[in-house]
Amino acid sequence: MKNLFKKKNELSQKTETVSLQIEGMTCSGCSLHIEKDINKKDGILISSVNHETGKGEFTFDTAKLNKEELINAVNSIGKYTVVKGNEKEDCCDSISDSTTDKASNKGKNQFDLIVIGGGSAAFSAAIKAESLGLTTLMVNGGLDFGGTCVNVGCVPSKNLIRAAETAYHATHSNFAGIKPKGVDIDFAQVIKDKKALVAALQQQKYMDVVSDFKGLTMLKGWAEFVDTKTILVDGKDKFTATNIIIATGATTNIPNIEGLNEVGYLTNVSLFDLEEKPESLTIMGAGYIGLEIAMAYNRLGVKVRIIEFTDRPLRSQTEDITGVLVEQMKSEGIEILPNFRAFKFEKEGNNTIIHCNCPDGSTTQIVEKGHIVVATGTTPNTSKLGLKKIDLKLSERGHIVVNEKMETNISNIYAAGDVTNTPPFVYTAATEGSTAVNNAFSLSKQSVDYASLPWVVFTDPQIAGAGMDEIEAESRGIPFEISKLDLTHVPRALAAQDTRGFIKLIRNTETDKLIGARVIAPEGGELIQQLSMAIKFGITVKDLAESFYPYLTLGEGIKLAAITFGKDVSKLSCCAS
Repeated sequence: MKNLFKKKNELSQKTETVSLQIEGMTCSGCSLHIEKDINKKDGILISSVNHETGKGEFTFDTAKLNKEELINAVNSIGKYTVVKGNEKEDCCDSISDSTTDKASNKGKNQFDLIVIGGGSAAFSAAIKAESLGLTTLMVNGGLDFGGTCVNVGCVPSKNLIRAAETAYHATHSNFAGIKPKGVDIDFAQVIKDKKALVAALQQQKYMDVVSDFKGLTMLKGWAEFVDTKTILVDGKDKFTATNIIIATGATTNIPNIEGLNEVGYLTNVSLFDLEEKPESLTIMGAGYIGLEIAMAYNRLGVKVRIIEFTDRPLRSQTEDITGVLVEQMKSEGIEILPNFRAFKFEKEGNNTIIHCNCPDGSTTQIVEKGHIVVATGTTPNTSKLGLKKIDLKLSERGHIVVNEKMETNISNIYAAGDVTNTPPFVYTAATEGSTAVNNAFSLSKQSVDYASLPWVVFTDPQIAGAGMDEIEAESRGIPFEISKLDLTHVPRALAAQDTRGFIKLIRNTETDKLIGARVIAPEGGELIQQLSMAIKFGITVKDLAESFYPYLTLGEGIKLAAITFGKDVSKLSCCAS
């Protein structure tokens, strides 16, 4: 759509024409809305807005108005936002209808945006950039496009976890009247199916999504900064951009232990592709990655041992949570060695000898006949980027320091995903990538708020959380109260004869608002989004207790946990409140 509105007064001798990319238009009514409102601004001479292209062309009297005031005027109209960096202008003595194609002014190595990385944050950034009409270069080295999640993280691990659960339930029953007859595991087929799933989702959810993008160029290679607007790829080709987003992710942190490199080890990257079932695994580290690997491979018939240098697995969570999980893992035959610290590895024939310091101060030797798996946390991928040349600020652990707008200490460089000092989840990375692009090219800034962030550890039982726990609430001086409901009081769990775990709610005693939640339960991760939303929107515990919940769902446990703040639920009848 195109309408021209001319002022009744004569055009000034000195005028300027600016073409703006405007985000938020969905129909011709949007175009008319902008044109109508902008023409009320003193100094506007001609306006032409097209919702299909997202462009608006404005001619104004420079004696009465400047470009910045024009942009602010457009941004003040409803939900519309001018994309920073896409302004084109023609300063002349008379009004010009000519426009210059942005792409024609750029060389083949010049872009609006460079994204370094190829995972969730990078693709989210590319999708946002395409919607804004930007030219984008994505440079990816290391893992294939799609990054950790689809290639070696979320997708393959959860696929193997579900396969392992199927095997476990074929040999274990909660009902006395049901006798499982066992399971035949074709380990190589399980891994082949996993590989097929990864390949399909990598294509469907990443490559196919951007296959028709007109402004995106994808390049495999290692990027290194030359200056704040220039990168060098594979040491030979230079590329420049107005803004740059670093989204290089993170990889397994390999501890500096004598002999580890010589004896050989696996990480999630290499372990998940082994088609021959290992005889056994010794997993170094009991964080969420190590624990998920341990349960999956143990249930698939692999003997598993965990060495953890702290006093218990998943040290970031309170002891009541880890206690339930440790009991379950030990019942399945997983050996857990807390407060053990490996200090030397060596080969003895086909075996690996692990020399460890024990909790009592003595030393011992552990024999591993199969593989060593390193799962001792992650480290951000920043070492090869040449960040010292541009003086980019890093945290003590090497993460790129960003604020809630994904801004770094350099004005045109942003960062997103696991390479930053933000929560390391694929869904936060996606939000951060999109936010970074918006804030790099729009005058309307967005922030990412993690206060109600939900998360899940896919062990069995699952561990899930949102908001703060009691330790954080106490450290922040917030008046709080805890309600903890064992699953023995949840009818769904009783009917399933699986009462492992509990639901714990944390409320602010002054406001009655829910400020945190922790769940450990079979499929407990399915509860956490509701609790996250309650935290985000300030729902009170009274509201949770008085809402309707379907009977014999695990979700009913939230209602019962809320009621527990004031009543003994063991003395209530079914469905009572």
